Amino acid sequence: MPLLDPSLADAVIRRALRSGADFAELFVERKRNQAVTVEESQVQRVSSGNDRGAGLRIIHGGVVSYIYTEDLSDTGLLKTAEVAASVGRRGGGRFALGQVVDTPHPPQEVELDPGGVDVEAKVELLLEADQAAREKGGEIRQVAVGYGESRQEVLVVNSEGVQHQDARTRVRLMVQAVAERNGEIQTAMEAPGAQRGFEFFDEASAAEYARMAAERALMLLDAAPSPAGTMPVVVGNEFGGVLFHEACGHGLEADFVSKGSTVFTGKVGQTVASPIVTAIDDGTLKARWGTLGVDDEGVPTRRTVLIQDGVLVSYMFDRLRAGQLAHPVTGNGRRQSYQHLPIPRMTNTFIAPGAHSVEDIIAATPRGLYARKLGAGQVDVVTGDFVFAVTEGYLIEAGRVGRLVRGATIVGNGPRALHRIDMVGNDLKLAPGTCGKDGQGVPVSVGQPTIRISELTVGGTGVVPAGAMRP
Repeated sequence: MPLLDPSLADAVIRRALRSGADFAELFVERKRNQAVTVEESQVQRVSSGNDRGAGLRIIHGGVVSYIYTEDLSDTGLLKTAEVAASVGRRGGGRFALGQVVDTPHPPQEVELDPGGVDVEAKVELLLEADQAAREKGGEIRQVAVGYGESRQEVLVVNSEGVQHQDARTRVRLMVQAVAERNGEIQTAMEAPGAQRGFEFFDEASAAEYARMAAERALMLLDAAPSPAGTMPVVVGNEFGGVLFHEACGHGLEADFVSKGSTVFTGKVGQTVASPIVTAIDDGTLKARWGTLGVDDEGVPTRRTVLIQDGVLVSYMFDRLRAGQLAHPVTGNGRRQSYQHLPIPRMTNTFIAPGAHSVEDIIAATPRGLYARKLGAGQVDVVTGDFVFAVTEGYLIEAGRVGRLVRGATIVGNGPRALHRIDMVGNDLKLAPGTCGKDGQGVPVSVGQPTIRISELTVGGTGVVPAGAMRP
């Protein structure tokens, strides 16, 4: 079933241009969601929802106006176009948009539409995961398992003749295990997901992910308090890429660049990282959480090298900022829904693999911290200053992985950390997540191979061991 009749879409665009606007764009969205939650071995919630609507963006000489509606009838859309035309007022600014020149990528293939799978099968999947976690021992006190799916269909039509569609189907599992011993509580989580259908769970065992979460929660009960100090930090792959995403990636988005509110403004062609660092944003990767056939402005996504061998070579652009800065579009115009304007956002952003194995990196580190998994953090986008929790960390002692520690945080500055990366592994992995910016959340992937940062501040509650580097 098409999202909108092409003749109606054309009529809406023509009516929105009646007041003399330079540009009009219609974004139509239809979205279906379902979530299932199991807690204490019982189904706690099954929720489903459908949403549909459209947003109209018009530009008068540099002034952007936006209006949206849930009414997708002929009458409702044409009335919305009338309102948009009346709201828009010509400004004195320069109008320019980056051009859409490529053809759309085909939508991600889905073998088994999750919307066609009985909820009983999804509940069974979660109950198996719940049982697998609890079987790790009596010290596992609580287990929460969640399943989520979404199918989003979008259509972008504009006054330049673009009519591009995309379909995005995503499924995800979330497992949280809580272990307790003598009043001490530790928590661990696993949250795999992909832009695929329900067939994802033919390869990703929910029970195995649940066991992993439970095992890590139990291990943390035996972990020693983390020491504090300045030391080399080896950051693990997969979700370890959140460090680059938050501390540097946002600073490479063109709206921050155009406002001059990032340390990367004006540095294209300059060295901004270690020469062994190459960083990429790629919205075309198969089955990844942030993959798009076209972005939310109808621009086909692409592989954009941001940093090549330590040198900044590109930012990430939506059409508006590409026009303002006279740069080709990169397919990074994204919005949370039809209720939002598109802004520059990451898709699948990662540090490219290097030449070293994880074993090489650990062996070359006499002392330090191995931050195998990172958790939540805080970042100042303007300066790049960050602090991240380490959810699974080990001391590195005499070039070997030593005892597990808990309570560690890593503190530093993103741009400075880029220069201090002195080893890059060959074990690239990506992880799914939701990126928040300007009140909008969008699906993204973060990733990297294992890397070593020669010096970071580690916060902790333990005593610095003899011989460890100090601040």
